[in-house]
Amino acid sequence: MAANGEPERRSDGIFVPVSVARASSAISDQIRAAIVGGKLSEGTRLPPERELAEQFGVSRVTVRDALRALEAMGLIEVRVGARGGAFVTVPTGSVVGQTMSDMMIMKAITPEDVVEARLVVELGTVTLACARATDDDLAQMRELAEDAAREIARKTYTRELSWDFHALLARMAHNAALEGITSSFRSTLSMHPIRTREPGGGHPRTVEEHARIFAAIEARDGVTARREMARHLLRGTGLEERESQLLALWDARQPPASKRRAK
Repeated sequence: MAANGEPERRSDGIFVPVSVARASSAISDQIRAAIVGGKLSEGTRLPPERELAEQFGVSRVTVRDALRALEAMGLIEVRVGARGGAFVTVPTGSVVGQTMSDMMIMKAITPEDVVEARLVVELGTVTLACARATDDDLAQMRELAEDAAREIARKTYTRELSWDFHALLARMAHNAALEGITSSFRSTLSMHPIRTREPGGGHPRTVEEHARIFAAIEARDGVTARREMARHLLRGTGLEERESQLLALWDARQPPASKRRAK
C-alpha cells in the first residue's frame, strides 16, 4: 500500500516492448512471469491500459486482450470505479473446476474419473487432518456439524454446507495446495448431481457420514477416516467394485521394522 493510501503499483523496468505477431500473448506472458516470479505481488495494481500500451509499444486494444487472458487464468482481477483497475490476485479452485468442466464437455475426462480423483485427494486429506488438526480446527468442525444438524431438522440444509465441510477438512490438513484443489469441489468436482438423485435429496445421510468422518479425525484414526470418506464419496456412484483395489491399498500398512528384518 502506498503512503497516500492507494494500492501499490509497480512495473518500472519489468516490461519490455513486444514486436511479435500475437502481441497480446507476449504481453500476458510477460505479466504472468512477473507475477509468478514475485516481481508483482498479490494486491498490486497494474498501470492503466494507456501506460501499459506505451511500455509494450502496442495499442490499448492489444493490452486489453492480454488483460482478459490474465483474468481468465485467475491471475488478475479487473475492478471498475474510481479505485478500479487490474489487480494481481491468487488463482482459486474455480479456475481448476472450469478447466475440468471444459474437459468433461469435450469428453476428455469422465464422471468416473472425477469420483476417482476426489477419492485420491480426500483420502489423503483426511489422513493429514488426523495428524495435523488443531484444537481450534476441531472446534470449528464441531460448530459446523451442529449447524448442519440444525439445518437438517429445519429441512433447510443446502449443498453449501457440504462444501464448507470439505473446505474445512482441507484447512485441517494445513496444506495450501490441498485447499486450492478442494475449492474446485464447488463446481465440476461436486457430488451434488449424484446426491440430488437420492430419495429425499440425500442430505440427512450426507450429514451422518460427515459426522462419522469427523469422529474418526477427532480420534486420530486415519484408517477409519479413510474408510468413512470412501463410503461417503462412493455412495450412489456404483463404483465400489472398481475402486476396491485402491481402497485396499490405502488401508495397507507397512509392518514394523523388527518384523521386516525377521523375514
